[in-house]
Amino acid sequence: MYPNPRKTQSIRRLGPVDVSALRTAVASISEVMWDAENAGKPNRFEALDSTRHIVFRFVDGMDDWRRSHDRPLWSEWRPLIDPVLTAATAPYGYARGAFPRVMLARMRPGGVIRPHRDANPAARWPHKIHVPLETNDGVTFFTGDTGHHLPVGEAAEVDNMGVHSVTNAGATDRVHLIFEYYDIDQPDPDWINRGASPLP
Repeated sequence: MYPNPRKTQSIRRLGPVDVSALRTAVASISEVMWDAENAGKPNRFEALDSTRHIVFRFVDGMDDWRRSHDRPLWSEWRPLIDPVLTAATAPYGYARGAFPRVMLARMRPGGVIRPHRDANPAARWPHKIHVPLETNDGVTFFTGDTGHHLPVGEAAEVDNMGVHSVTNAGATDRVHLIFEYYDIDQPDPDWINRGASPLP
């Protein structure tokens, strides 16, 4: 199962996007809500350690990115998140794009996401994009052994097929909007079941 040849093999800087309204809304999320949404999240991967998530959209299964669903908070948050998704993905130029997974990820000071690959088939095809909403100079995203700093409001596609990891050596939280994006009109790879049509 080979990954999408359009995906980056390191970091692809997509440019600045306006995250001001989304940052304000995220800053007002209560600890109770963070804890409740994190407790019910579908992405319970060991490498994520204690990173907390609020998941808005998610794939129906780990074998196919073309089937996904809205989670309860999506309708409320979509007006804030949609403009960020649209601006961040403009450089791709896809006429019809889809977002199978959309979430917030919050890493505490001293937090670590251990080296890993997003190995499930549903992660192999879409671009994986981060938009930092809160960060500090001590946050480093590693592709292999190479460290990168992603500033607030700058969208970046990351190589999720290669080994990657994150450390927060700063004194404040790191909060990212993380989502996946793919071109509905790109032909499906030969290793995926062609019996199901991709959904917009």
